[in-house]
Amino acid sequence: MSKTSTFTGFYKLPIEERLRVVKEFANLTDDEINLLKNTGALPLEFADRMIENVVGAFPVPLGIAVNFLINKRDYLIPMAIEEPSVVAAASYAAKMARESGGFHTSSTSPIMIGQIQAVGIKDPHRARMAVYTYKEEILEKANEQDPVLVSVGGGAKDLDAKIIHTPTGPMLITELHVDCRDAMGANAVNTMAEAVAPMIERVTGGRVYLRIISNLATKRLARAHATFPKEAVGGEEIVDGIVQAYQFAAADPYRAATHNKGILNGAIAVVIATCNDHRAIEAGAHAYAARTGHYTALSSWEKGKDGDLVGSLEMPMAIGTIGGAVRTHPIAKIALKILGVKSANELAEVITAVGLAQNLGALRALTHEGIQRGHMRLHARNIAIAAGATDKLVDIVSEQMVKERKIRMDRAKEILEQYRKTNL
Repeated sequence: MSKTSTFTGFYKLPIEERLRVVKEFANLTDDEINLLKNTGALPLEFADRMIENVVGAFPVPLGIAVNFLINKRDYLIPMAIEEPSVVAAASYAAKMARESGGFHTSSTSPIMIGQIQAVGIKDPHRARMAVYTYKEEILEKANEQDPVLVSVGGGAKDLDAKIIHTPTGPMLITELHVDCRDAMGANAVNTMAEAVAPMIERVTGGRVYLRIISNLATKRLARAHATFPKEAVGGEEIVDGIVQAYQFAAADPYRAATHNKGILNGAIAVVIATCNDHRAIEAGAHAYAARTGHYTALSSWEKGKDGDLVGSLEMPMAIGTIGGAVRTHPIAKIALKILGVKSANELAEVITAVGLAQNLGALRALTHEGIQRGHMRLHARNIAIAAGATDKLVDIVSEQMVKERKIRMDRAKEILEQYRKTNL
């Protein structure tokens, strides 16, 4: 009998029954099912209330980046990531930054944009003016949806309206500017956009389709900069190399994608550790990097007057310290406690500093010793474990592969087999 993934009411089943279905479909062993059930700090019943069709949880290593001095305050940084060398590189870059005062950060107000799309308007320029005419009424309607947010100083503060031209005709896009305070804000903004949609239809004469938040948070920016003494970086030649690497990324989108990935390695690890929406941060970052029509580097690297390396980073940071799973996921709560941040803006600035640090760590490795030396040493351990090495054999196998510069699964298995034959 052939297998099928068609299953009506799967979400209604108890977790144990879902696991039974998956076990039969994929021929999972009892040990594999037990691993799925072993969710650690996130109880299975709790996970079942977070998303749909739960059968387990997916643990990711949680490390602590050290040495961070941000705005004259020390931080330990929880980072959830599976990639080797990221935590170490960020910590090392933070140590270099300390020698000249650490990282300096700032951020804008936590304004998110909610978009209401109106189509089928014969006179879009007149309709655009009508939106501005009814601006106060529209904002009032939006703010009625979240009196708690308004009471703490947030809420819909302004709006804009723009006409865009598409193959199906002109569209009038009304954009609510919502101060989300310490929340990421998706639920509040979406609720407001939906609430004002009938009013937009009435004043424009158009039909509203989409009413949703934008993840290109150009009004919610976080910034970080730091000076890294040339001696700490490795000398002026290394400084020059890093500046040249940055210029490469600024000019070439193929390099810029990897350059920005290095930034996000650091930033997203903190976003995940605090159970924020990393997909929103990633989408916003890449869109921001392409906002001029040319995809480019998010960060900038320069050589200062004394030959030191100066780095800066500005990026959208739609982050929260309340709402969603941020204050309910048990590990996210601990991560926030370790960070000790008092607001979403402070968290956004910390994340941006980590992104800049990790960017430097990657650039320095590329220009100094090549990315593979440190990265592959750690990667070799993962390969050794995957090949079946345990305990001290992990180090033996990984060190041999690094020595040979053959970090491959087949070689790991050969070394492991040879060791077991000669040491039995």
